[in-house]
Amino acid sequence: MERGFTATIDIQLSYADTDMMGIVYHANYLKWFELGRTRFIEAVGYSYRDMENAGYFAPVYQVEATYKKPIRYGDQVSVETWVELNDGLKTAYAYHVRNGQGEVCAVGTTMHIIVSQETFKPVQFKKAFPEWYALYERIKKKD
Repeated sequence: MERGFTATIDIQLSYADTDMMGIVYHANYLKWFELGRTRFIEAVGYSYRDMENAGYFAPVYQVEATYKKPIRYGDQVSVETWVELNDGLKTAYAYHVRNGQGEVCAVGTTMHIIVSQETFKPVQFKKAFPEWYALYERIKKKD
């Protein structure tokens, strides 16, 4: 993997994803962030299932989304995902949602922490999954 690795997933829109104006409903972007994050994790060789089998969860701690341009029914959509922050406790995934013309229509981030399934108390990512953490350190985007 190279520094600044990005994974991309294409999203199939359905009419149910839109509001009465034919524009994608804003909450769907959060679902797309999750799809992008899952694709990213799988692309680097890990999975949420592995994490859960080891006794941990990675809940969303914080989410931000900025909508720049509407996506309408019939548009092609893709989500690009990368790791923006990986400090040992928190991991921030960043997202660009693009239309079929390649225009960035929304940007966002989700911040995650690792918690024990038994206690739901935070656990350091770098201690629970040292190899996964080290990979993210190598491939996260740098300014």
